[in-house]
Amino acid sequence: MSLPLEISDSKLGAGLAIMSAIFWGVAGACAQYVFQNKGLTVDWLVSFRLLSAGGILLLYAKLRGRAVGAIWRDQRAWPSLLIFGLIGMLGVQYTYFAAIRHSNAATGTVLQYVGPTLIVIYFVILRRRLPTPKEAGAVVLAFVGTLLLATHGELSKLEISSWALFWGLSSAVALAFCSIQPMRLLRYYEATVLVGWAMLIGGVGFSLLHNPWTVQGTWEASTVAAVAFIVIFGTVISFVGYLNAVKKIGPEKSSLLACGEPLSAAITSVVWLSVPFGVFDWLGAFCIIATIVILNRSPASTSP
Repeated sequence: MSLPLEISDSKLGAGLAIMSAIFWGVAGACAQYVFQNKGLTVDWLVSFRLLSAGGILLLYAKLRGRAVGAIWRDQRAWPSLLIFGLIGMLGVQYTYFAAIRHSNAATGTVLQYVGPTLIVIYFVILRRRLPTPKEAGAVVLAFVGTLLLATHGELSKLEISSWALFWGLSSAVALAFCSIQPMRLLRYYEATVLVGWAMLIGGVGFSLLHNPWTVQGTWEASTVAAVAFIVIFGTVISFVGYLNAVKKIGPEKSSLLACGEPLSAAITSVVWLSVPFGVFDWLGAFCIIATIVILNRSPASTSP
């Protein structure tokens, strides 16, 4: 009787990981839509997403009986949580949306996926060792993919704006930081609680610079729907779904299936928003996605 249950769990886990990847990608396209067509600003969307999604995640954790406030009684944990929220979570959200604002959801999302390659480079330097052939190959593929995206195959000139490239690569750095910095915290506290607090901290901190209650842009039914999708489906449901996928099929398979996010963003942008995405753009995207596949199939090199 256990075999069908295991098969069911495996299929459910894979489905949750794929669902999360699709939701993340579509959320990126929704962000591009409200930036370019409805006049919303990066500042407002970042603060609103962090505050609302952070609050919802903490409420979800509380309803599941988790000790939401325990981390604040740990003198060794809460300073690291503040860093995670103010630098990591706020940083990755802002740079990602800024990359989309200056380019499109497809380019911004793909460039962010250079992050895992940067993690490999970080640990190679930290441990003072040479990269393995697979790691070296992943670094080369990430460089080639970024080059193709930035130049559209015309290697003599930059085809995307310098700001788009800057924010896209900054998003990759921020993603790498978010993956490394809270590793110790994740040993002792549930990810839902950590991310919920980090989002709320980042949102409150950013609100000191930009008032989230000052709303600009054109607000119509489509604007509300796009923002709601970003917060509910593209943040809360996708994050909870991905965590459950990790529990059912493990982090390696989940992260591989999550590579569908840039593809989801690219397809949604091309079909819905008519974003031009040429042959070299697709080739660059596949080069960067291939780095994730290579790194996940190699022995773990990023463990603490």
